[in-house]
Amino acid sequence: MIRLGLCCKFAAEPIKFPVTTALYALKLKPAQRRARLAGLCRANAAALERALQYCAANGIGSFRVNSQILPLKTHPKAGYELAELPGGPGIIKDFEKCGALARRLKMRLTFHPDQFILLSAEKPAITESSVKELEYQAEVAGWIGADVINIHGGGAYGDKKSALARAGAALKLLSPAVRSRLAFENDDRIYAPADLLPFCEEHKLPFVYDVHHHRCLPDALTPEAVTRRALKTWDREPLFHLSSPRDGWGNSDPRPHHDYIDMKDFPKCWRGLDITIEVEAKAKELAIARLREQLEKVK
Repeated sequence: MIRLGLCCKFAAEPIKFPVTTALYALKLKPAQRRARLAGLCRANAAALERALQYCAANGIGSFRVNSQILPLKTHPKAGYELAELPGGPGIIKDFEKCGALARRLKMRLTFHPDQFILLSAEKPAITESSVKELEYQAEVAGWIGADVINIHGGGAYGDKKSALARAGAALKLLSPAVRSRLAFENDDRIYAPADLLPFCEEHKLPFVYDVHHHRCLPDALTPEAVTRRALKTWDREPLFHLSSPRDGWGNSDPRPHHDYIDMKDFPKCWRGLDITIEVEAKAKELAIARLREQLEKVK
């Protein structure tokens, strides 16, 4: 059975995940800043609970949690430990309740950290900050029961082989909480499936197949071949990504995502698989509803 996944936020449903900026937060006095951050974290736990309830009620089987669910958590000046904020232990319990709710609703939760996560970086300081960010997201993943933290290969720095070797070495810096959830995804500019699949197979990492990225950055592999190999990298339900180009495939830049999914972009070889497909469409839950209707028609 295909499980459709919503990514981070809603288009029409009034469920919001509040954030703040470091510029604003650092203008506050320390006590005010801690209170402000605690309030945002508490609000995000409540929003996550509402998101799970909405998804379960509307046939959405997976939800990608925003990387800023704990705003500024790893910022060098404004960062914090949630347990040390006002009411922090209670907020952690709120997130753990979300995890219990997700399990009860059989809802899958995932993370997809921002592009600045670079395990392939040449500078050790960038690798160090990337590891710190991954550890934070793994901590929250533990509270809520998320089973995937999906990242890209990062930069090539003129030498993909060396960059991936650095990424492989950086894996040793990760805690079991990160390592057990970490997955790699092909992107639309640097790392095609042919680049990352061997890396994932070597390091026993799940491969998140983004077919839109593959079409933007093709290699010698067909979607059918990538799908077969990607499935074998998973020891749990595989996670794939789907989107359509905003301005069509004839446009000079097909990378930007459309509001909805064109069924012509849905790989036929995915039909009937037991996988999660995160729908990367700007219309969010509205796009999923339309896609579900279209899939029902082709059964």
